[in-house]
Formats: sequence, C-alpha cells, structure tokens
Amino acid sequence: MRAAQTTTDLPASAAQLRLAITRTARRLRQEAAGDLSPSATAALATAERHGPLTPSELADLERVSRPSATRSIGCLAERGLVARTPDPADGRSALVAVTPAGRDALRRLRGRKNAYLSKRMRRLADEDVETLSRAADILERLLDEDGLRGERG
Repeated sequence: MRAAQTTTDLPASAAQLRLAITRTARRLRQEAAGDLSPSATAALATAERHGPLTPSELADLERVSRPSATRSIGCLAERGLVARTPDPADGRSALVAVTPAGRDALRRLRGRKNAYLSKRMRRLADEDVETLSRAADILERLLDEDGLRGERG
C-alpha cells in the first residue's frame, strides 16, 4: 500500500535512489580502499557470511562466473585471508573458509566505511538520522524479497 506516491513518480524516484546508492557505494569503496579489489572484498564477505562453501556456491551467491570466483579465491588465499580444504562430499572440489586474518581485514574495512558514514551523519539533524535508519530498514526489506540480504563488506 503506497501513500501519496503515484505510479508515474516511481521511475523518477527509483532513478534518484539508484544514483544515491551507487554514489554512496562508490564512495564507501574509496574510503575503505585497501589492496583488495571490490570483487575480492565481496567474495571475502560472502565467504564469511556463508562459509565454508565451494567455489561454485560462492560464484552463485556473488552472481559471477565460476572462473571469476576462482580468481578471487586465489587472490584471497595468496594473502592468507581464506583457506581451502578438500570438500569431503566431493573430492574434486574444495571448501573455502575465512581465516582469522580475513576476519580482521573485513573488520578493518567495515570500520573505515562506518567511520566515514558516521562522520558525515554527525552533521545531520536527529530526524534526518532517524529517516536514514528507517530507509536502511526499508532497503533491507526490499533486498530480503529478492534473497539478496547480507553485508557485502
């Protein structure tokens, strides 16, 4: 049930929201800039949230090709952020799990992103902070409907 929003307003509102989300995500990636690519960071966060998991499962969750997931896993493994162990259910595959170093890296990345947003949000009126909090809840519900919920780093 929509309030005063008309159907013709939805495309414009969606475009404005998409742009704001895209710009925010880009800025957060820049603020957290480390030596991991955005795709490797996303793979690490997914492995933390859903692991241990196979490279195929990671590819499915990240909606990337299996070779892309395998490259990300290789990069993460070289840095000691994930560990690969034989999959007991399939000897041809491996399970990928986040290491303590990987958890520390995610904690640092998330901390930088949170600090950036907190600094910006301090400038806002309390009611605006509450509005953003409500908007975050609404966005989570939208993502839940598509089965996409979860932190990405």
